[in-house]
Amino acid sequence: MTDFATNNFAPIPFEEMNLQVGTRLQIMVVRDQKPTQYFTTLIGYVKDEYMLMKIPVEHGVLMSFHEGEKLTIRVFTGVKVCSFNTFVERVFMHPYFYAHLTFPKSVRAASLRMAMRVKVDIAGTIAPREAGAAGQMPVRIDNLSISGALLESSGEIGKRDDNVVLSFVLPIQPGNHEVPISAQARICNTGLRKASAPNKPDIHVCGVQFVALDSMQEMALQNLTYEAQIGDRHKLV
Repeated sequence: MTDFATNNFAPIPFEEMNLQVGTRLQIMVVRDQKPTQYFTTLIGYVKDEYMLMKIPVEHGVLMSFHEGEKLTIRVFTGVKVCSFNTFVERVFMHPYFYAHLTFPKSVRAASLRMAMRVKVDIAGTIAPREAGAAGQMPVRIDNLSISGALLESSGEIGKRDDNVVLSFVLPIQPGNHEVPISAQARICNTGLRKASAPNKPDIHVCGVQFVALDSMQEMALQNLTYEAQIGDRHKLV
C-alpha cells in the first residue's frame, strides 16, 4: 500500500475536501500483510468527533471490519486526491450496516492532473451508442486518462463525432481489483498507424472523449492516474 504521507502530498484543512453525504470513498486496509481495497460511501460526520460510512459490499457479500482496525481512506475531489488515516471504533450490522470511525487527525492532498494519460494495454469493445451488444467491435486500449482513451484496432473504428460506447475492465491497485467500465464517448479523431514490419497490417487508431461516467468509473480512472503519478511515472505519456 502506498502511504499517503509522501512528498507528493501537502496538508489541507478537513473542510477543503467538501465531503457530502454519499461521497464515494476508497478504503485501503492491510490484512495478512497484503493491501486490500474496497469502495463505499460516506453517511456523514461530526467534525472533530467521528465519521460514519456504509459497510462495503463485494459481490453481494458484506465486508468485515474489526474494532481498532486502521483504515486509509482516499477521496477524489476532481482536481485533487485526498487521503487520511482513521480507525474503526464500532461496527453496526443488521439492519443498518455501517461503521463508526475516528475523525482524522490530519488530511493530505495532491493535485491530480486531469489530462494526464497513462500507458495501458487493455482489451475492450466499442460499439455505436444505438447499436448495443450486436454492434461491438474488439479494440485495444493504448492509453487512458480521466477524460478519454486512445484505441487501436485492425479495422476502422468509426468517424469523427460518432457517439459510441467503450467497454472494458480496469484493474485497480492495490489488490488488482477489477472495475467494469462501459462509458459513453465521442470519437475525436481517427488515423492509420503504419505497421511495425512489412508483413503486418496497418493499425487503425482512434481517440475518444468520455461524455458520461458514473461515480465508480470516474473514481477508478482517477485512481489509475494517481497511482501512475506517485509510483509508475514511466507509464505516463
